[in-house]
Amino acid sequence: MPELQWLASAFPNFLRYLIAGFALVILFLWIYSLVTPWKEITLIRAGNPAAALAFAGALLGFCLPLANTIRQSHSLVDVTLWAGVALVVQIAVHLATRLLLPDLRRQIEYGETAAGTAAGGLALGFGLINAACLTA
Repeated sequence: MPELQWLASAFPNFLRYLIAGFALVILFLWIYSLVTPWKEITLIRAGNPAAALAFAGALLGFCLPLANTIRQSHSLVDVTLWAGVALVVQIAVHLATRLLLPDLRRQIEYGETAAGTAAGGLALGFGLINAACLTA
């Protein structure tokens, strides 16, 4: 069957991009957690909804352009370079959000959902714009 032959030949490439994508997401989450002044994972494990919303928004804001890049890329180098751009955009959005909401750290740490929603929404919104720019 030609479909199975095609799958067998395409699978190694799929696996390379999947592993690269996962590695880039892990790298992003690590760098993002270094930039934020609160401990996301600790707060999320404690049931803090604001931290979860902000973290999920940043994750999605990074993954949207990453997924778009993987879909349109010509090589893993291309994916990695554009993932770096997406990472920089998300860090810049986070820093701008902290300027816009100077009490964000306290609000996130105290579980104020509005702050987490705003931070996550901004990250997601700019991630969508970033992903759209990658199609041009």
